[in-house]
Amino acid sequence: MTSSPDSPSTTLVIGAGGRHGGTGSHVVRRLREHDHAVRVLVRTDDERAQQVRALGVQIVVGDLLDNRTLDAAVHGADTVYFTYPVAPGIVQAAANLAAAIRRAGTTPRVVVMSMAVAAANSPSGLGRAQWAAEEVLSWAGLEPTVLRVKALFYENIALLHGESIRRTGGFANSFGEAEVPWISGLDAADLAVAALTDPARYPRGATLYPQGATVRSHADIATLIGEETGAPVRYTPVSAGEWQRELEELAQSGTASSVNVAMAQHISAVGAMFSQLPSPPPIDITELTDAIGRKPQTFAEFLRENRQQFVAAADR
Repeated sequence: MTSSPDSPSTTLVIGAGGRHGGTGSHVVRRLREHDHAVRVLVRTDDERAQQVRALGVQIVVGDLLDNRTLDAAVHGADTVYFTYPVAPGIVQAAANLAAAIRRAGTTPRVVVMSMAVAAANSPSGLGRAQWAAEEVLSWAGLEPTVLRVKALFYENIALLHGESIRRTGGFANSFGEAEVPWISGLDAADLAVAALTDPARYPRGATLYPQGATVRSHADIATLIGEETGAPVRYTPVSAGEWQRELEELAQSGTASSVNVAMAQHISAVGAMFSQLPSPPPIDITELTDAIGRKPQTFAEFLRENRQQFVAAADR
């Protein structure tokens, strides 16, 4: 155990500053709402760290890619939430985290926010890396609870296509006419909180595949955005190669700071895979609703809250 029965438990949250889905920051807020002691690992004690500190959490500066900086973060932590950006480096990060925990001589519960395409033979390079990172944590004896959420984040649309929609009134990708499962970052975060706080339901060593909240094609999404903004939005299917090149250009332009070259390969390959799959069955949100304690956010609700990300500045 990492604490005595009389001492409060501490959850270490890794990835609270992430922008893609933002599950880490949501997890921190949810845990603090329930008076859990939270420690957050940040690379820089900057404005985002200050915002998290204001929630009443302990901030520890360290870098998952620098093994020497992690001892203070893991010391005394009973539970660890591990998420990593959609970017290279997750295998080294997992190895460094495991090494720091082993040095501490503790056995915290580790909950990993993963992706459904995490597999040894995934068409996505990042999907293969995610799988390898989870294997590393398992080999280290940590028996992680892995949430391979079977859905894309609503936030993907703003991240990958918001700039194009604002500038041209349309967007393109390699998903084609495929219907795709979706979930909001907030709901995925609440799944993680459930896994962190309910070990009986989410046991060590389990790899789970939670369903999303809805199934929508990208053409459906274009229609929904148009209805919310009052301006038609076009969706155009393109090849994986064409979309990958477009995303690489976006990454190099610096317009979207969270987009990188590895992400470009990842999501374009995932899109091409989905374009060849049969339509998924309708989603029953009963299990998700039960897990997070409320009805999941709909796409329309997400768009309403994030309308400004799809409207040109002159039209706001």
